[in-house]
Amino acid sequence: MTRLFNDPSDFPEEARLGLVAAHRDKLMAVPGGVVRSTRSQPGTVAVVVGGGSGHYPTFAGLVGQGLAHGAVMGNLFCSPSAQQVYSVAKAANNGGGVLLSFGNYAGDVLHFGEARERLIADGIACEIVLVTDDVASAPLAELDKRRGIAGDLTVFKAAAAAAENGLSLEEVVQVAKEANRCTRSFGVAFEGCTLPGAADSLFHVPEGRMAIGLGIHGEPGISETDIPSADGLAKILVDRLLEEVPEGISIKGARVAPILNGLGTVKYEELFVIYRKVDELLQEAGVTIIEPDVGELVTSLDMAGVSLTLFWLDKHMESLWTAAADAPGYRKGSVTPAQALDPAEVEVVTQDEIPEASDASRQLALGVVEALEVLADTVNANCEMLGQIDAVAGDGDHGIGMQRGSKAALEAAKEACDRGAGAETVLQWAGQRWSDKAGGTSGAIWRVILKAMGESLGNQQPLSGQRLAAGVVNARQQVMAFGKAELGDKTLVDVLVPFADALSLQAEKGQGAVACWESAAPIASEAAEATRQLIPRVGRARPLAEKSVGTPDAGSVSLALIVQALIPVLKKCQAS
Repeated sequence: MTRLFNDPSDFPEEARLGLVAAHRDKLMAVPGGVVRSTRSQPGTVAVVVGGGSGHYPTFAGLVGQGLAHGAVMGNLFCSPSAQQVYSVAKAANNGGGVLLSFGNYAGDVLHFGEARERLIADGIACEIVLVTDDVASAPLAELDKRRGIAGDLTVFKAAAAAAENGLSLEEVVQVAKEANRCTRSFGVAFEGCTLPGAADSLFHVPEGRMAIGLGIHGEPGISETDIPSADGLAKILVDRLLEEVPEGISIKGARVAPILNGLGTVKYEELFVIYRKVDELLQEAGVTIIEPDVGELVTSLDMAGVSLTLFWLDKHMESLWTAAADAPGYRKGSVTPAQALDPAEVEVVTQDEIPEASDASRQLALGVVEALEVLADTVNANCEMLGQIDAVAGDGDHGIGMQRGSKAALEAAKEACDRGAGAETVLQWAGQRWSDKAGGTSGAIWRVILKAMGESLGNQQPLSGQRLAAGVVNARQQVMAFGKAELGDKTLVDVLVPFADALSLQAEKGQGAVACWESAAPIASEAAEATRQLIPRVGRARPLAEKSVGTPDAGSVSLALIVQALIPVLKKCQAS
């Protein structure tokens, strides 16, 4: 379990600041993550990586000469927000464009994709390469749906070495894609990890058994088996990866970089015992081994588990893999020390403008704050239940993520309201802070919901049934466009769509805000319950889809609970 922390909600940020304090010769803190504290060659590509915290040395520990130029750091096991990605990328930019690379998870894809659009709008060329190395998460025919685990290291290393060599953004992107194509990983776990302050692990494996094909965010494995000997485990890992050699590569005579990765609790001596057999089996298969890595490289807090990655090399890829690098969590060869970067040269992104608002909208903003307070209380009261629902086929962090996000949203809303903001601005600030603190898919979606509601309420008008319904319809449209989820995918959309339709129907009849909401709320609850029988087609629950049948979708349940809880607040707003 994770024993050493202060306030659990401050754990990721305090860890980030401590990492920078310990490595000021290599790292500089910027809003949303870290960048190199050394000067890079002007005009070269900046490789920016990132994801949730809890995986050290990935992601921030891989920032330094020969490796990444910046790392975006989300909350524990949650993707960073688009604002955080944008902030770190702006700070890391060297003038040659930015490559964003990260594991293929829904929340990361949403947030990094939005940040890319913002960077391009600013005139900064930007591309994305996803890491999809986990063979357990989808069949080969659906390689684009696979998630990224320890293969992050090979893709980041190859891309960064190419950038260091002065290659163009287009060329660096091609290197990263080829590195990903030539990387395969497979992992097992003996016990789940425990988030700081949590009473129990995200998942358990029965005594004497191991989960096969685990995810690095606490997602359970796809099957279980008895724990073998160290040699037996080595054979399981090697055999599975040799079943799937990248197209165009023949095992006999091939050159490969193996990475035996500990996920947090398995000790180095145990890893060496396993690697001894991995080395033997690969050589028996006729493979030439190039600069293997054995140790903790992509962890999951204190998870007890191991993964094996094989990075299949051609001459060019081998030169990139063996190139020197000097980062806090990964060193290879010897780099020529670079000049320290003046912090004043780093672009820092801030956002604190408060537009003008009418008295009516400022009054409505007070109601928005009260609504967010009720929302946060509702999430707190149901946090454990939401986590349990999410853990059936996902990583069990929906309740915690919603708790972090709603708390941060409330704080931001109060701050904006105290500065005289109207309803739209209060909701926009709340949505952005929710996204920053919670990250993940739900953080992205709730930012979109609050922003869309704010756009319809505006900063000038009082509350009405028509504007309230328009806000929810606007949220429905933007969430579906942003997240690409559809009805039947077993997501929050399965509640948002029928709720928006029912609300809109009542508004068309001329009903007031309270009457509209009260009439539509039961439909939201019924829709959430109906997700029990759906099979997830997107998100982290998709690899274990069948497990979720009979359990409602956590995002749908949380939305329905919030809809019901807000009725008294609306009545108070209408009365005032």
